[in-house]
Amino acid sequence: MDKRRDRPNILLIMTDQQAERMRKSRGYPLDTMPFLDALAGQGVQFTNAYTANPTCMPARVSLFTGRYSSCHQVRCNTSDLAAFYSKDLLDVLKEAGYRTALCGKNHSHRRSEAFDFCRQNTHWGSSDPKRENQGRQSFDRFLRALENGVSMEPSPGGVEAQLPYRNVSDALEFIDSADPRPFFLWLSFAEPHNPYQVPTPYFNLFPPDSLPVPTPPCAGKGMRFSWLRAQWETLYGKERCDAVIRRCRSNYLGMLRLIDDQIRRLMDEMEKRGLQNDTIVIFLSDHGDFAGEYGLVRKGADLPEALVRIPMIWKGPGIEAKGDYEGCFANIVDVLPTLCEALRVSVPAGVQGRSLWSVLTGRRGAGKPESIAYSEAGYGGDYWSDEDELPPVCRGVHKEGAFDCLNSITQSGQVRMVRKGQWKLQYDMKAQGHLYDLGTDPFEEHDLWRDPTCEKKKCELLEVLAQKCLQLTDTLPVPPDRFAVKHFVPNDGKGGSAE
Repeated sequence: MDKRRDRPNILLIMTDQQAERMRKSRGYPLDTMPFLDALAGQGVQFTNAYTANPTCMPARVSLFTGRYSSCHQVRCNTSDLAAFYSKDLLDVLKEAGYRTALCGKNHSHRRSEAFDFCRQNTHWGSSDPKRENQGRQSFDRFLRALENGVSMEPSPGGVEAQLPYRNVSDALEFIDSADPRPFFLWLSFAEPHNPYQVPTPYFNLFPPDSLPVPTPPCAGKGMRFSWLRAQWETLYGKERCDAVIRRCRSNYLGMLRLIDDQIRRLMDEMEKRGLQNDTIVIFLSDHGDFAGEYGLVRKGADLPEALVRIPMIWKGPGIEAKGDYEGCFANIVDVLPTLCEALRVSVPAGVQGRSLWSVLTGRRGAGKPESIAYSEAGYGGDYWSDEDELPPVCRGVHKEGAFDCLNSITQSGQVRMVRKGQWKLQYDMKAQGHLYDLGTDPFEEHDLWRDPTCEKKKCELLEVLAQKCLQLTDTLPVPPDRFAVKHFVPNDGKGGSAE
């Protein structure tokens, strides 16, 4: 480590809407991200990592605050001003003497001016078009014209017009700025989130007709699954829908390889600068994407594994090269407390995540491995249905037939899930539930909620869920002067445990 400082650089690489399963190291038959798979072998890859909420902004606020959306109050993609917390990751790192940067997509509660260096891009191109040359401006117009949909042809402009290439170039500019302080760099790719587009040579790298067969639409998955499928059939045409979704899936895989090549480019450049032994590298995604499973794309329907499971890889000084790690559940809320322990600084009040540092380093740490996975969704109230009178925009229908999968019908209500071992339970505010044995049914095709032979397991997980929800009751604001908060530590779900 650089002798000018005693704390490592931190490189947080985030993708948007990356399905955890779709890499060869995770059992997918196609080699979509070979460099990332190799990188995972040099550190720790949590094979059971989850998002706190499978929606962009709620998940990103959970990343920065270490809190679940029911407590930080950002429960949809437009409620950033509601963010409630004591200190977040940016506050902690600034107090610890870090210079900070965002290169790529933000979509958190933090404004661009909160970072020392910010080059922001969205799904529609640069937030500062005047900074881009004519070729990139033309490409950004192409992105906007797609209306968050799919391109049936290779994207124009080549690789250098693509946002991942531009994000990495901006990141290198920040890294090379003269400053002796350690850096925190949030490299935030807006891909493989829709619009599903990719240039040559990635466009037909994974041809649509040669892809693995996805899970078909499933009966009994709930109203939102069938409702979303009906929307795609209406938008693309019932006869054409599956062909369009195959192209979405093909482009999605091509985007993964494009991102992988740009991560390789960045890591090669960091190695040239001698930063590889000085930097904690974290790779994760905010949430997943159906990417063709169940006849769907994007997100919006409840808490299936396709949406709540995320990739999570840690590599860097002090972190053992364990490769795949199945010994505990990890969550996006765990990033902040893990970095706090790594940097030997206090965890902010109200943080609900648990440090993973002892797992990463093989040394005794502040917390026990988590034995329960938990995630939540919904902005509250009762469910809206297709029979209710709602303005078109609340149903996700916008100009020129464009459709947003996040709308009043898909996001209303409250849904929670827990996973313990290979068993997973989803439950909502109307006492409607689903139960799956992921060991034998990883794609959740067979709902065991009403199976009498699984009644004992269902009751056990309902008890685990009730306990988890009570444990996650917000402790903020901390009662001043009079009380001290004693935080829960993970347990086996059978009883309370506190420290």
